[in-house]
Amino acid sequence: MTTPQHPQPARRSEHPQSTDTSPAITRAFALLSRRWNGLILMALAKGPADFAQIRERVPGVSEPMLARRLRELTEIDLVTQDVRPRLESRTSYTLSPHGKAFLIPLAILFLWAEDHLPASGSSPSDQTAGPGR
Repeated sequence: MTTPQHPQPARRSEHPQSTDTSPAITRAFALLSRRWNGLILMALAKGPADFAQIRERVPGVSEPMLARRLRELTEIDLVTQDVRPRLESRTSYTLSPHGKAFLIPLAILFLWAEDHLPASGSSPSDQTAGPGR
């Protein structure tokens, strides 16, 4: 007679880093919790842009708020500025290598939200199962 096999609980990694991820994830959520940051980064994923182009790509953001967020994202090295003096001084913004790396989890979050969060103004029961669900 054989005895039933019970699945073994998953073992936690023995790596000390895996037990102390709180500060890192806290920083990531702090970045994303600041309004407009994720949308600005997604807007720059389309390519370099000047201030006006970013504002077009992120509807609803005010000029002072966009300026503040671009300055903050530049300070933490997710966005870089390229100032080109001409008759009209133009500043172009682009994602830094760190900003480009951040697009990976941001894209995954975007896909998850598309599949699992209701559209604004609707409840989860209003959603119908679409293709791939």
